Amino acid sequence: MNWTLEVVVVPVSDVDRSKVFYEKGLGFHVDHDSRISDDLRVVQLTPPGSGCSIVIGTGLGNMTPGSLEGLQLVVSDLIRAHAELVSRGVQATDVQVYGQDGLRPMEEGDDLNNVGFVYFNDPDGNRWAVQQITDRA
Repeated sequence: MNWTLEVVVVPVSDVDRSKVFYEKGLGFHVDHDSRISDDLRVVQLTPPGSGCSIVIGTGLGNMTPGSLEGLQLVVSDLIRAHAELVSRGVQATDVQVYGQDGLRPMEEGDDLNNVGFVYFNDPDGNRWAVQQITDRA
């Protein structure tokens, strides 16, 4: 039996502002924006190429907006992904590399596979990482 992770709820304070950020800033596809009642709105967005979506909205639970950490996107070209984020107005860190001494700025010639990261926050402060994986063992 397959167990697939398909949705992660991301707590936000302003659904419309967050929808714009994820759609325009990150390039996520808006799958649907459903107003079920005055108290329940569900907006599902999917990153390009992903089998897992995020859901933002109202009436979805009790998580505090901005409290989510450890969300991670994976790309095959981190330098290109960083440039795309910055060009879309996302305030992202420079490309960083995990090495024996911890996290450090990327240097010319670094192999970013598995160890290259960029970090950013959504408008509420939910923390995201972007990791380069070019070769899966």
